[in-house]
Amino acid sequence: MSLNPDDLPRCGWVHAEPIEIAYHDTEWGVPLHDDRKHFEFILLDGFQAGLSWITILRKRENFRAAFDGFDPEAIARYDEAKHQELLQNAGIVRNRLKIAAATRNAQTFLRVQETFGSFDRYIWQFVDGETVQNSWSTLADAPTRTAASDTMSKDLKQRGFKFVGTTICYAYMQAAGLVNDHTIDCFRHQELA
Repeated sequence: MSLNPDDLPRCGWVHAEPIEIAYHDTEWGVPLHDDRKHFEFILLDGFQAGLSWITILRKRENFRAAFDGFDPEAIARYDEAKHQELLQNAGIVRNRLKIAAATRNAQTFLRVQETFGSFDRYIWQFVDGETVQNSWSTLADAPTRTAASDTMSKDLKQRGFKFVGTTICYAYMQAAGLVNDHTIDCFRHQELA
């Protein structure tokens, strides 16, 4: 549990930084059913690999501006010239492989939408359409991967997604509310149960 300036009990990973508090309190773990937002989380989680989440949160608006508001149709059309432009953008994480993966993932995301009618319909199948309600006492109790994230990762990779290992998939599941991993002492746990 983390106590912040307003004295609300929060998950242990939340510190006193306003951007992190806002993300935890309004987004993290809220069941997500908007395809554009799904793509945003997939893109950001891919860029987060090997970095701290707060680094990505601090750069989130820069990513939004650099990546056409997280529009998968626009990103799917990025070419090498656009990739070079992004590599010069100090406001984002400048990693050649992750930038190329964003374009590839956008293309694959659109194919999944075509196949399933929406990405939302596709992704929620990994939890049978309902949020998995966990009851962790501490942050250390929560896993970094599960059988569902293993299955999701394997399927996403087979479809052509990059930077979707099982740990990244589990972090995405937490963010997108496929699992409720707020600790039981966090004020959001019961609100999202």
